[in-house]
Amino acid sequence: MNDRLLSIENLSKGFSSAGRRITALDNVSLTIAAGETLGLVGASGSGKSTLSRILLRLVAADAGSIRFEGEDWLALNGAPLRHRRARMQMVFQDPLAAFNPLASVGAVLDDPLRIHGIAGKDRRPGEIIMLLERVGLTADHAARPVRALSGGQRQRVAIARAIATRPSLLVLDEAVSALDVTVRGRILELLVDLQKEQGIACLFISHDLAVVRAVSHRIAVMDGGRIVETGPAAAVVAAPQSAAARALVAAPQSAAARALVAAVPRLVTDPC
Repeated sequence: MNDRLLSIENLSKGFSSAGRRITALDNVSLTIAAGETLGLVGASGSGKSTLSRILLRLVAADAGSIRFEGEDWLALNGAPLRHRRARMQMVFQDPLAAFNPLASVGAVLDDPLRIHGIAGKDRRPGEIIMLLERVGLTADHAARPVRALSGGQRQRVAIARAIATRPSLLVLDEAVSALDVTVRGRILELLVDLQKEQGIACLFISHDLAVVRAVSHRIAVMDGGRIVETGPAAAVVAAPQSAAARALVAAPQSAAARALVAAVPRLVTDPC
């Protein structure tokens, strides 16, 4: 895992609120290798979601650089950016908010295949079925309205839509935090299986160290808009060096978190 896929250097972002300047990101630097999962953890307000929104080009950075697959990611605009977006996809915490709730599952999955030219009109129904089966759903789900699905099923559809464009990087922002423990464990196992099969890298953003521990090769800890610690997942959990990481490790676990640790062991091996 030494092929650098994503490189972020000195990324900064501030916002104005009630007449004062708030620093959301302060010279953030990190890297993700091809096929690696980097877990990004931190308390609420530490800057995790701001970083993900800048990566997806939903918010502009004030300073810094991002190189993705060898390109200056922040310099892309217009058609070149739309074309390259296929390679970096996001899975949100609430997929229903990211979908048209009146749309069918088939329509949700047809859109990326059509927009990015992944498959022609005749091939798309077959591609949709393959995507559904890959995430543990059936062809029958294609005709169902998104709003009629359970939370776990909707998240599987969100993952199917994300992988439809054959990305090299998935950004997952609290993607399993709204699910119950059993469903959460199954979704985590699905993500790791997809990574192993397709070599997809993941930026897994969460406040839940139990979740991050299960799926991450490395962990980066954010506090006050800064990266305060980075290291192999097992090392960060076993011997945290920063005050923020020690606080996350020492925080009392909920019954759900304890159940997840018991149900979902480490799903990945440490990177080479």
